[in-house]
This record gives sequence, structure tokens and C-alpha cells, in this order.
Amino acid sequence: MATQECTRIVIIGATSAIAQEVAKLYAVQGARLFCVARDEQKVIAVASDLRARGAEEVSVYVADLRARDVHADIVARSQSVLGTIDCVIIAHGVLPDQHVLDHDVDATIESFMINAVSVISISHRYAEVLEQQGSGSLVGISSVAGERGRASNYAYGAAKAAMTAYYSGLTVRLRPAGVHVLTVKPGPVDTPMTKGIKMPLMVPPRAVAADIVRAVSRRAIVLYTPGVWRFIMALVRAIPDKLFVKLTKF
Repeated sequence: MATQECTRIVIIGATSAIAQEVAKLYAVQGARLFCVARDEQKVIAVASDLRARGAEEVSVYVADLRARDVHADIVARSQSVLGTIDCVIIAHGVLPDQHVLDHDVDATIESFMINAVSVISISHRYAEVLEQQGSGSLVGISSVAGERGRASNYAYGAAKAAMTAYYSGLTVRLRPAGVHVLTVKPGPVDTPMTKGIKMPLMVPPRAVAADIVRAVSRRAIVLYTPGVWRFIMALVRAIPDKLFVKLTKF
């Protein structure tokens, strides 16, 4: 299988734990990075760390990604800085408390806007750029939670399901243009977003990041990380609906 080198990289949600670990792996290879995040102080600190690790160049763009009117400018600025873009990694999102969302429709819609709509908006814009280039990778971090709606996180899962379906379509659309699309489906990851949550098979973000970098190099289409989740979710999807709805604690 062909491999791909990424030296000019856009990272959306660059202060997330997984994104930081991915950026570190590319930084030691001397990559040029364009990092987008909402927290100015934190993304500046991330950029400083990446430069110290060997990144050739790290540019910072501060934006609240819920505001779709800034998405076009993010894309234009990253093109201006990097020129040809080798890889775009979409890593922003929130993990809302489902118990709160159960009784707050506005919070439910807000979480969907962040985890699905803003991701689709940014991904669509970069898809057009990469399609015009005829090269590059578009990587979206979804979740195994999008495989099937569960009582414990169905709002989050619904947004990830929408993202996964959208990326599946982009994969087919962009393949003839020579553009690689990767949908990443992590299981539980030990990050600040999951602080206080204990789940089986939880892994550190650096493990997920290493899997992502390898999957980009191999031009994989879907990545379950750790790989055991491919088999776990196949079993979950196979549970009959009548039995599934009785699994109230699932």
C-alpha cells in the first residue's frame, strides 16, 4: 500500500489532547503546522512546545469554531501560510453531559452544532481545496459512539454518526481526485474531556495519535483505535433492537 508524507499540516482543535499528540509526532519530523484553537494562551503554549520539538514552522489562528463565518478565513489563511496542504486534521469537539442534555434541548442542539455542523462546515471547505490540489489527506476524528445510539451519550453519538456518514461520502467523492479521507473512530481516550470517567479499554491520547499518523501514511479509510474496537462495535451493531433497548445501563 502506498505511503504518504505529511510536511504541511493544518490542525483544527489543536489544543485537544489527541491533536497535540499528533502534532508532536509530526513536529519531530520537521513539519510546518497551522494550528487553530479557541484558547489563545493554550494554543500559543502548544505552538512553542512544537517548535522546541523540531517543527520547522508553527502558525497560530485563534477562533471560536462555532462561528461558521470564520471558517472560510481559516482555510484562506492556512493556504496563504502553507501553500500546498498535505494533511488537514479535524479534532475539535465537546463531550456533553447527557443527563443535562436530556432536559435541555438548546444544549443538545448546541452540542450538535459543535460536534457535527462545524466539523462538516470546515471539512467541506478543505475538501474543495484538496480536490483542486489533487492531493492531500483529510482526517476527521469521530468516535465509536457514532456506531449506535446509546442512552448514556446519544446526543454526542448522533453528532459523531452524522460526521461519520459525511466522511464516508467524502471518501467516495474525493478518491477519483487523488484525495485521501480518513475517518478515525477512537474508543474511550484518557483526556481532560473524559476526566473523572472510567471506562474499559481506555487508552492514552499518544497511542491514538500514533495510530492516526500510521493510518495517514498508509492511506487507510477507517481507523478504529485501539483496533479491538472494530470487533467490539461489530458485535454492538449486531445486537437485535428489542434486546438493545433493554440494555438501560449501556
